[in-house]
Amino acid sequence: MTVESEDAWFDRDAGHLVRPYAITGGRTASERDDLSLITLVVTTDPRTDTTRMSPEQAAILALCLERPLAVAEIAAGLDLPVSVVKVLLGDLAEAALILTRAPVPLAEVPDLALIQAVIEGVRNL
Repeated sequence: MTVESEDAWFDRDAGHLVRPYAITGGRTASERDDLSLITLVVTTDPRTDTTRMSPEQAAILALCLERPLAVAEIAAGLDLPVSVVKVLLGDLAEAALILTRAPVPLAEVPDLALIQAVIEGVRNL
């Protein structure tokens, strides 16, 4: 059977016709345990050749090209489970094709009262 278009792998009612375990090569978890739903991801090089990548990996690089996106946003944009996206992101990070940034711990976020004081100080100038 020959595939006449890329739409052959998508059914409007059923969604993607490729099972998640096929996309990840049977892996169910990423080797990286530092990827949370709010971890930011950005593509390292816009000139990366994506012709030998899976369509999902190429789509991730395209999504994260213009601005950093959270893991949850990538999963929503690709309409894939977060666990699948984390496996793909792990592969891309290992190949140095993406950079990730963990969320800022709450202890490092400035106090709201301090921010308001700074704003008031600027207004008084």
